[in-house]
Amino acid sequence: MWWIIWVALFVVCLLAEAITPQLTTVWFSLGSLVAFIVYLIVPEMLWLQIVVFAVVSAVSIAFTRKAARKFLAGRIQPTNADRYIGQDAVVIEEINNIQGAGKVKVRGDIWSAKSENEDVISENSIVIINKIEGVKLIVVLKEDK
Repeated sequence: MWWIIWVALFVVCLLAEAITPQLTTVWFSLGSLVAFIVYLIVPEMLWLQIVVFAVVSAVSIAFTRKAARKFLAGRIQPTNADRYIGQDAVVIEEINNIQGAGKVKVRGDIWSAKSENEDVISENSIVIINKIEGVKLIVVLKEDK
């Protein structure tokens, strides 16, 4: 009876892995496969099958997670927008988070901007870009830095 559970878990985990691109269940499919092999050797030792499933799943997660992250990170298309972080910019439209207004010019490009500390920053002020959220630069007045 338990062989059905191990095979079903293996198939379900592989199907879930095929549907999602996140590498979330592949480790459990490996654990269930090894547990199934243990079942074939000693079918009466359910506790051993469960322990093997848990250990193989945990060990495979521990040893492959870093490699999996590198693999998935390689799929992200770089935009070079992060080159603006730490740069000075000139406010060309007053930054007011409450009104949702504000634009800055950096390296000849115009970006929407928000104040990091909720301050209203007047036009022609110099700001420093701290981070990027979506399509907005998050800035702080240069004197505050």
